[in-house]
Amino acid sequence: MKADLGDLNAFVAVVKAEGFRGGARQIGMSASAVSDAVRRLETQLGVRLLHRTTRSVAPTEAGQRLLERLTPALQEVESALDVVNGFRDQPAGTLRLNVPISALKLVLPAIVPAFRAAYPDILLEVIAEDGFVDVLAAGCDAGIRYGERLEQDMIAVPIGPRIQRFACAASPDYLARRGMPGHPKEVLDHDCLRLRFGSGAMPQWEFERGPERLQVDPKPALIVQAGAAADLAVDAAVGGMGLVYLFEDWLQPHLDSGALQPVLQDWWPQFPGPFLYYPGRRLMPAPLRAFVDFVGR
Repeated sequence: MKADLGDLNAFVAVVKAEGFRGGARQIGMSASAVSDAVRRLETQLGVRLLHRTTRSVAPTEAGQRLLERLTPALQEVESALDVVNGFRDQPAGTLRLNVPISALKLVLPAIVPAFRAAYPDILLEVIAEDGFVDVLAAGCDAGIRYGERLEQDMIAVPIGPRIQRFACAASPDYLARRGMPGHPKEVLDHDCLRLRFGSGAMPQWEFERGPERLQVDPKPALIVQAGAAADLAVDAAVGGMGLVYLFEDWLQPHLDSGALQPVLQDWWPQFPGPFLYYPGRRLMPAPLRAFVDFVGR
C-alpha cells in the first residue's frame, strides 16, 4: 500500500501540534487542506487515526503506532533529501532548535545575528521550553541544555560561555532596610523571591566557598515559574521586595546599573556552561552541520 508522503507529513504535524490549525502552521498549509490530507489517509488505510473533539485532537491507538514508526522514517527522508544541499554554494533549509529560556536569553543573542548573516538561506526556528525533551520526537534538529545526562547516541558540543555562576542580589533599598547577609544561613531570615519549575520542584539556593558547600531553602515571599517569568522576580528584587537568586549573566545589567547589589558574592557557585546536542546519525542536515561548525569556531 502506497500512501502520499504529504498526507503522512500532515498527519504527523497535526498530532505534534495537537490540532489542525497548529499542524497547518507547522507545514505551511491551510487547516482545511491538512484536514483533507488526514481524512484521505484514514480512508486509504481503512482505520481511524485521530480522536477529534471541538477542543482537542489526539491519536487513536492505531494513530499512535503509526506516529512512532513514521517520525524517524520521515526524518530520514528529510535527511536524505538534504544531501543535495552539499551541492549548493550556501546551505539552505530550516534549522529547529529546542532550548531552555536561559539559553534563549543568555546564549543565543550572541550567536543568532552572526549566524544569520553567514547563512542567509537558513531559517532558524527556536522552540523554548525548560523540560528535557526528545529532540527528534519534538520535530527539532538539535537542543541546548545544561548538564543533562544525554543518551548514548547523542553528540554534545559546547556552546556559549564555558563557566557560569548563580548570583544572589537585592536592591540597595532592601539591603538598607534589612541588612546585608554575612553567611548563606542568614538568607533564611530574609524575604526571598523563588523560582518553581513546571514539574513543581522549587530548587534550593546553593552556595559554595572553597571546599564548603551548602544549600538553603528559604521561605518564599514570591514564587514565579522558572523561565521567562523569572523576569518578574528580577523586577521585584529591583523594586526592593527581597533577595533574588539567578544566573549571574541574567542579573548583570542590573548589577552594572546599581539597581541591584551583589549579596554573598564570595559564595556564588560555578557550573559548566550549556551544550548543543543532536543525534549522532550518519546523515546530518546541512543547516545543522552549518550551525555546529559555526558555534565550534
